[in-house]
Amino acid sequence: MSAKDNFHRPKVFGSTVVSRRGQMVIPANARKELGIDSGDTLLVCGPPHGGGLLLLKVDAVEQMLDLVSEELTNFGKIVKEVRETNSNKRERKRT
Repeated sequence: MSAKDNFHRPKVFGSTVVSRRGQMVIPANARKELGIDSGDTLLVCGPPHGGGLLLLKVDAVEQMLDLVSEELTNFGKIVKEVRETNSNKRERKRT
């Protein structure tokens, strides 16, 4: 199995038990590898159909959103340039 095959597979770090108070411990190896430190804020998400949780570091989500926003801005510029180019070509054909 190549590294490319593993790219899309979730990594399992272990398991944890939810206490009576709803608390759980994130396995140490997961905290270390993912850079989760005491005091970090995590978003707790779940799929619409239920069945699990997804924990995301707020810092990582912000970085991802910044990157997506930048890429959308760049893509918007490309779309605008294409529209202007096509509009200019149509204008030239009419004259």
